[in-house]
Amino acid sequence: MFPTLSSSKQKKNITTIAFYNVENLFDTIDNPKTADDDFTPKGRNKWNYKRYDSKIKKLSSVISQLGLNRSKYPPAIVGLVEVENAKVVSDLANSSYLKKHHYGFVHHNSPDERGIDVALLYNKIAFELIDSETYPVYLKDERGKRDYTRDILKVSGNLNGELVHILVNHWSSRREGALETEPKRIIAAETARGIIEEIKSKEMSPKIIIMGDFNDDPTSTSVKDFLVKDDFYNPMKSLLAKGNGTLTYNGNWNLFDQIIFSKNFLEKKEGKSYFKHAEVFNKKWMKIYKGKYKGSPFRTYIGPWYKGGFSDHFPVYAFLKKKD
Repeated sequence: MFPTLSSSKQKKNITTIAFYNVENLFDTIDNPKTADDDFTPKGRNKWNYKRYDSKIKKLSSVISQLGLNRSKYPPAIVGLVEVENAKVVSDLANSSYLKKHHYGFVHHNSPDERGIDVALLYNKIAFELIDSETYPVYLKDERGKRDYTRDILKVSGNLNGELVHILVNHWSSRREGALETEPKRIIAAETARGIIEEIKSKEMSPKIIIMGDFNDDPTSTSVKDFLVKDDFYNPMKSLLAKGNGTLTYNGNWNLFDQIIFSKNFLEKKEGKSYFKHAEVFNKKWMKIYKGKYKGSPFRTYIGPWYKGGFSDHFPVYAFLKKKD
C-alpha cells in the first residue's frame, strides 16, 4: 500500500484505479507527421501555451481528487487517452497538483492519424512497473486500405505487491454513425481478447484490468458480447442502468469510459486486493452550468470556440480493497 499515515483503517486499505479521456491534450508544437494543426498557436483553435497550461492544471486537479472520498491517496493507476505525446503526459505527472504523489508514466506512440495516443500514469510507491507493450488494431477503410487507429497498451506490474495486467483502450469513434462503425469496435474487442488469451497462456489465473474509452456503452455488442466474457465483470453496467454517464450526445448520456475487472478480483482472499466499488467523477464544478448543454461535461472547446473547461468526458474510477 501507500506509505501509512494516521487515518481510519478503511481508508488505509483502499486503492483507487482510474481512467480519464482528457480530450485533445495536445502541446502547442506542430508535428508535421500528424494532423495536429488545429492545436497550434496559428491553427483553428489558437492553441497557445496559456491555454495548454490551464488545461494541464485543470486535468491534474481532477486526477488528484479521484477516490479521495474513500481512499487516503489519489489513484495508484490512471489510464489516459487523447494525449499527443510523452511530453504532455510528463507535464501532467509533474504538474503542481500531482508532482508530490510520485507519478511515473508509460507512453508509446500510436499510428493514429491525428497523433493521439493512450498512456498510463502510475504511483511509483503503489505500482512497480515490470513491462509494457502495444498491440495494433488492424482496421481497413471502405477502399480496403489500412485505417490507422490507436494501439492497445498493455502494462504489467506489481500493484501493492500483486501482479496485475492493465489494458488501456481507445476504440474507434462513432463519427460516421454508431452502426456503421460498430465493426471497427468489434475488431478492437477481438484484439483485446487476443491479448488476454496471450496473458492466460503464460500465467495461471492472471489478474487483468481492462479500461478505456470504448465509444460504446457496457450494453453495446462490442463490449457485452465480444469483450466481457464469463471471465470478466463490468461494474459500469449497473452504473449505466442507474442513469450514470460520462459524456452526452444529442442530449443523451453514454457511459463509454469503463473499467472492467477479471472475475478473480471478486474473490476476497487474504493479502489480496478485491473489487469494492466503481463511480463516475462528475462534480458540479466540472459541468456546464447553463444553456442547452447544462449538466454536460465542461469541455475545452465546443467546435472552434474556446471554453476553457476540463474535458468532454467525466473520468471513472474504482476502488480495490486489500483483505487483511
